[in-house]
Amino acid sequence: MELFKSETNVDFMAWRKLSLTLSAVFCVLAAAIIFVRGLDYGLDFEGGAMIEVKYQTPAEIADVRSALDGAGFEGAVVQSLGVPTDYAIRIKPHVEDASDASKAAVESKAATDKIATEVQAALSKTRTDVKVTRSDFVGPSVGEELREQGLVAVLFVILGIMVYLWLRFEWRFAVAAVASEIHDTLITVGIFALTAREFDLPALAAVLSVVGYSINDKVVVFDRVREIFRSSRKGEPYEILNRSINSTMSRTIMTGLTTGLAVGTLYFVGGPALENFGLIMLIGIFVGTLSSIFFANPILLWLGVSKQDLMPKTKEDPELAARP
Repeated sequence: MELFKSETNVDFMAWRKLSLTLSAVFCVLAAAIIFVRGLDYGLDFEGGAMIEVKYQTPAEIADVRSALDGAGFEGAVVQSLGVPTDYAIRIKPHVEDASDASKAAVESKAATDKIATEVQAALSKTRTDVKVTRSDFVGPSVGEELREQGLVAVLFVILGIMVYLWLRFEWRFAVAAVASEIHDTLITVGIFALTAREFDLPALAAVLSVVGYSINDKVVVFDRVREIFRSSRKGEPYEILNRSINSTMSRTIMTGLTTGLAVGTLYFVGGPALENFGLIMLIGIFVGTLSSIFFANPILLWLGVSKQDLMPKTKEDPELAARP
């Protein structure tokens, strides 16, 4: 199945200066958003208590927030667990001015149980049919460690991709791939930061998935570039890169659409636990698809890729000698 005819020859490379300029602007804006506004780290990274409560009959989320605010839990995050009777309450710690001994006391299951009891009492003032069903705690030190390990994981993935492509193709492909990965990841995280959603472990998993999805798309295009370079002794890099984009266009768009349908389901009907994962994947698929068309190959052309970089070097090579 093809969305575009095999003879389609859209001159995408003619837009390379505009596309690279826009990409650079978007990357700068995304970096500014991340560093100035920052990510709203969730309980997984900031630490704190997560309390799950259950009502006998449906309750309004606004009433739950109001009861918590009245009891001094300002800033508590209340999320529905899919039904109007079950809610998750996230309460971040406020221990900046505490002594080391106080911090150690806060980072304990006993402190979480105390918070759960206080939440139960606060909600029971307006509704007596509420019950705490679960209480968990994540210490701030654990959250900081998770943030650092998450960043290290992303860097190792990108470095591994660069080494693989350097060995599999040629150094220019490795540089173009890493530039594309940084481009896609930065813009995706920047857009997510604008939504003011909590950045939690599922969100981090989605970022790593975006890195993997994006590079898979680029490798398909790069493989076609190499194939066309090696199958023809004539043809300028500009023309060959254009042919590569056009010949993989159907595959790029169809892969994006089908993957988007799958992760879109997670976002729209997966519930609070999967919303962030689905949203980041949707953003990443859209950005990655555009970069496969308008960013990766223009970077290759800018780096000066040519058929001499991929062709066998000597006429005695059987593969080269067999070609017309």
